[in-house]
Amino acid sequence: MGETAKTLPIWHEGETFLQQKVGAGVAERMAMVGQRVIRDFMPDQHRDFYAQLPFLVIGSADPDGDAWATVLEGRPGFLSSPSPTLLDIAARPSAGDPAAAGLTDGAPVGLLGIEMNTRRRNRMNGVASTMPAGFRVAVDQSFGNCPRYIQLRDATLARDPAQPFAGAVEELTALDPAARAVIEAADAFFVASYADRGDHRQVDVSHRGGKAGFVRVAGDGTLTIPDFDGNLFFATLGNILLNGKAGLLFVDFVSGDLLQMTGDAALVLESPEIAAFQGAERLWTFKARKVVRRRGALALRWTLRADGWSPSSLMTGDWGQAADRLRAEELATRWRPMTVTDIVEESAAIRSFHLRPNDGAGLLPHLAGQHLPIRVTPAGADKPVVRTYTLSVAPSDGIYRISVKREGLVSRHLHDHVRVGDVIEARGPAGGFTIDARATRPAVLLAGGVGITPLLAMLRHVVYEGLRTQRIRPTILVHAARSKAERPFDREIADLVTAANGAVRLVRVLSDPGEAAPGVDYDAVGRIDMTLLTRILGFNDYDFYVCGPPAFTQALYDGLRGYSIADERIHAEAFGPSSLKRTDEFKGAAAPTRRPPSTKPVPVAFMNTLKEARWTPGSGTLLDLAEARGLDPAFSCREGTCGTCRTKLLKGAVTYVKEPSAAVAADEVLLCCAVPAEAETDEDDRLQLAL
Repeated sequence: MGETAKTLPIWHEGETFLQQKVGAGVAERMAMVGQRVIRDFMPDQHRDFYAQLPFLVIGSADPDGDAWATVLEGRPGFLSSPSPTLLDIAARPSAGDPAAAGLTDGAPVGLLGIEMNTRRRNRMNGVASTMPAGFRVAVDQSFGNCPRYIQLRDATLARDPAQPFAGAVEELTALDPAARAVIEAADAFFVASYADRGDHRQVDVSHRGGKAGFVRVAGDGTLTIPDFDGNLFFATLGNILLNGKAGLLFVDFVSGDLLQMTGDAALVLESPEIAAFQGAERLWTFKARKVVRRRGALALRWTLRADGWSPSSLMTGDWGQAADRLRAEELATRWRPMTVTDIVEESAAIRSFHLRPNDGAGLLPHLAGQHLPIRVTPAGADKPVVRTYTLSVAPSDGIYRISVKREGLVSRHLHDHVRVGDVIEARGPAGGFTIDARATRPAVLLAGGVGITPLLAMLRHVVYEGLRTQRIRPTILVHAARSKAERPFDREIADLVTAANGAVRLVRVLSDPGEAAPGVDYDAVGRIDMTLLTRILGFNDYDFYVCGPPAFTQALYDGLRGYSIADERIHAEAFGPSSLKRTDEFKGAAAPTRRPPSTKPVPVAFMNTLKEARWTPGSGTLLDLAEARGLDPAFSCREGTCGTCRTKLLKGAVTYVKEPSAAVAADEVLLCCAVPAEAETDEDDRLQLAL
């Protein structure tokens, strides 16, 4: 005797597999959530909700095992619930509806009640039985569902829904141009799927939404769909993982046309396109085997409200942006021309420069806190100069913005000579001073002066991701400046604090308040030190992010360590060549074991420029050697912290006279602090660099 719906686990193997892929402990947490929210009956509010709807989305599986989704409609009241375990549907599929073959006595079905003018939706699966006027469904599972990607639409009737559809039923062998146009313009569709659990089948039907065009149609008709952050149920994708089948329904909300497809689906859990598509957690694909189009099949019509776009949908990307980002990845190590599109005075000394690539490729996505290497030729200079400036925007902002304090050769050039429309060269963003917006431990951001720039990017990222996923990481920003006039980004930070709805706390510190009003313009006088932090923090379990001048950063690091804050909880970046000196108690990842430097001369070939040189122990670093040979490799810090001099290592082995803090892959070398390593094999007795 097989298991029944009442004795089966709430989540099946496909669902729990995907829950486990999200992260440690998620499947265990969802097991408890499932016990609380997945019911074998409909609560009264669900029963009342169904009774007021003018349509219902239904999923079925035909005798061949193909999944189909369709819409049944009627005047409000055509859905009724005689008991918490039963839903009666006073409607039948129209002639030619391919989902009808799966709506028979004893057939498993999935139901979705959705009210697009309020974004309410409830799902249910169960077993159908036919009645003279329609169907009755006995509940297996009933639950509420995520409303975040539903666009607000108002429904009207174009004809009596009781009037049967009498139009043509078009059976297509492949997607024609009209079908492609409907899919490519869609901001929503419905998907039916199912899982066989022993001798018990459960059918599900769900809604998918995003920006118009979020479904990509390939030349062979394969659809690719991004899967966004949701409630971690994974009913649809878990079903697809188990049997690879799905049925898709696209509704033309203006004309009432229905485009129904059944075919094969597959999950994509690893792909560069996932990172390139903003908001995507994973992808899935669908290839239709059967396509049915019924023009004007629905009596209902919907109108998108002027303010109807879901905020969550608008926070996602599109396939054009994703393609641009993938093209940009190919150019990450090249100097690319960037046009200055805007210049903003942020304070008396800090100016922001907005940059847009003008080479036809898009922006390479960065991590919040990373910096951008730029190359300019200051007035009077005979060759370009490289500097790195933090990107003061989040990855989701879709722009590059560097915010520069006027205090050095290149920064003075930017402030005094660069105008909107000018071109600056830039390479791909780099740096390891970044934040995980999804971590649950509260973050404390400590900014000294222009050190606010990476922390502002982090704050923007935390708030954006938190709003998108509805889980804002608790954050405290402590922002120090000498005076109010010298403090940048006041309005921008205040807006972020407001948007975070209490999840972000701001503490403004001025060392010279002058005429500034306490409680209005600032919250504390002096500087950020342990005395101040002791007043404003409970010193619970925080992650600290510190950025400012070297002395500021070192003092805070030492102070936090003195309060027994674990080294790995302190993330820091200092300005200039000085690097943070961490204590011996550091228990983080150990530095890699390095070979000793070579004690013999080593031939070095610069393959891109077809030049050779001989390194000796007195030659200095590989950067020194390249410059002595007349080459001009990009660099900035000469300390192994910025990564600007990162170069491909084609042959040989290197070691470091100073352990770099910038990330470096096994086939890369940071020229500024690298030298040839002592040879262990004949292959190591010479170097080849892509320079």
